[in-house]
Amino acid sequence: MRVVKKAEERKNEILDAADELFGQKGFDGTSTNDILEKVGIARGTLYHHFKSKEDIMDALIDRYNDRLLSAAQEIALDKSIPVVERIIRVVMALNVSGGSSKEIMEHIHKPQNALMHQKIQKVIINGITPILAEIIREGIEQGLFSTPFPYECMEMVVTYANTVFDGDMVQMTNEELVIRMQAFVFNIERLLGVESGSLTYIMKMFGGRNGGSNE
Repeated sequence: MRVVKKAEERKNEILDAADELFGQKGFDGTSTNDILEKVGIARGTLYHHFKSKEDIMDALIDRYNDRLLSAAQEIALDKSIPVVERIIRVVMALNVSGGSSKEIMEHIHKPQNALMHQKIQKVIINGITPILAEIIREGIEQGLFSTPFPYECMEMVVTYANTVFDGDMVQMTNEELVIRMQAFVFNIERLLGVESGSLTYIMKMFGGRNGGSNE
């Protein structure tokens, strides 16, 4: 007996299969036949929901963005976590792991996928900035930070991090990257009006590299 599923359920089933396959075999190494076999559907059913494999990747990027923002918002609302630690966790949530997330990032960094790349950057800048700004406002109320521009400060921070540390935008050696990260933390301290060196441990959000401020 043929199983008939609701459109949204079937669409998510296709995305789940593609997510797993892209993670295992890569985008280029996965064929539409692979997806058809994994889901157990006819080609016509696949094309009813998605025009192409690229269309599936677009939908996965949308889902990736939704999960990214959802994870960041969940962390931001957890008042049991100290303010500064919450900021670090929100930024770390931008690195969603599992499934095809690594493949998604590799895919969008290809020159022909510049619009996809821009789409993710736009979501991060416009979606994460207000989440972080709200945490900063909470920190101001607690006397941790001192700035009249919480939103603008976070917009600067997120935009810089999302471009300079993107990997494709600015080519750097490891040594140059470490210096950029030190300068990044150094300037965040000044934007937020905190004592120099007080946020040095924020470096752990960049993979645990350590370094002092550039005084």
